[in-house]
Amino acid sequence: MDIAENDADVNVADNLRTVRAQIAAAAKAARRAPDEVTLVAVGKVQPVERVEAALEEGQRVFGENRIQEAQGKWPALKQKYPDVALHLIGPLQTNKAADAVALFDVIETVDRPKLARVLAGEMKKQGRSLECFVQVNTGEEEQKAGVLPSEADAFIESCRDEHGLNVTGLMCIPPVDEEPALHFALLREIARRHGLEKLSMGMSGDYETAIEFGATHVRVGTAIFGERQKPAG
Repeated sequence: MDIAENDADVNVADNLRTVRAQIAAAAKAARRAPDEVTLVAVGKVQPVERVEAALEEGQRVFGENRIQEAQGKWPALKQKYPDVALHLIGPLQTNKAADAVALFDVIETVDRPKLARVLAGEMKKQGRSLECFVQVNTGEEEQKAGVLPSEADAFIESCRDEHGLNVTGLMCIPPVDEEPALHFALLREIARRHGLEKLSMGMSGDYETAIEFGATHVRVGTAIFGERQKPAG
């Protein structure tokens, strides 16, 4: 089935069913159970109507990149669908940490000591203990967030031991022009060294490969919702 990209033609329910079937098939091919893989539906710059269509289809795990956009969309939706789990999958500035801790359930982009320290303080202040993933810049790209692979071991340990964060997994975004499997394998190895069971890796174009390499969370937006909608202005 072709994923519709035209706004008028996007059928979120059909797309969601297709993605779920592909996840199940990829898991089976990797000799894994389909329920070992959590689909994180990425609602970045998508109309709330499309997000609600996914909610109506039973999707309950969502990812957002921007705090301000999520604040305008999710408080009302969470009231209507209280069992939603919301993942922050975009870069987080320390001055937005309080807002992130208040709204999100999982922070996937912990990537520097100052942010780890501020998040720990905010969680204590708000009485929340959110799951955290450490973002690893596996491609060592200057323009991309994430701790460098050579610094990941020490950073993961400091997040846990020094700051007391509930680090349960790792996240990466491979370079667009490189074979993603190499990056997925690297992330899996770093996670193995620390006994971390969760791996957030794989997006619309490569989530089946990510599942082969052990992804427990795949972040899929376009394949579900169609092309992102450009903000007005």
